[in-house]
Amino acid sequence: MIVIIKIALILVLGLIAFQDIRDQKVNWILFPITAILLFTIYQNNTTINLSYTYLAMNILMVTSILGILFIYTKYIRGMEFLNVSFGLGDVLFFYAFALGFPTLTFLILFVCSIVFSLIITLFKTKEYNTTGIPLAGLMSLFLIVIFSFGFISFIPSLYSI
Repeated sequence: MIVIIKIALILVLGLIAFQDIRDQKVNWILFPITAILLFTIYQNNTTINLSYTYLAMNILMVTSILGILFIYTKYIRGMEFLNVSFGLGDVLFFYAFALGFPTLTFLILFVCSIVFSLIITLFKTKEYNTTGIPLAGLMSLFLIVIFSFGFISFIPSLYSI
């Protein structure tokens, strides 16, 4: 059953990546579906009683990051935050991402996905027709790779940390 959920998650992440990279507009329903699938996989792979504490810490970290970005964008750069410098889909994806992993794994994957997005953007900047970066789409591609590697048996579990 969990394999079917992982395959469904990979398909939903693929849709997010496709829509975000192509149009920079993602259907909002994909984000709650992603959150539910990630949370279901997390709950099926953890036996730790602190799992809700870890998820609360993840959500607190995402909220802190978004708060700092909001303050920087609004008061230092003098720009609007939402849908100008940072998309609503990116915000929703951050929160969906936070519901899928223990805190240490979340931090590692979150930072690595941001670095992955930065590297891809640096090499593909000329190919994007808009001034924005499809962050949720690139982070989705990163998670697709991570979950695809998870199907290989000798790769350690993301939930063992």
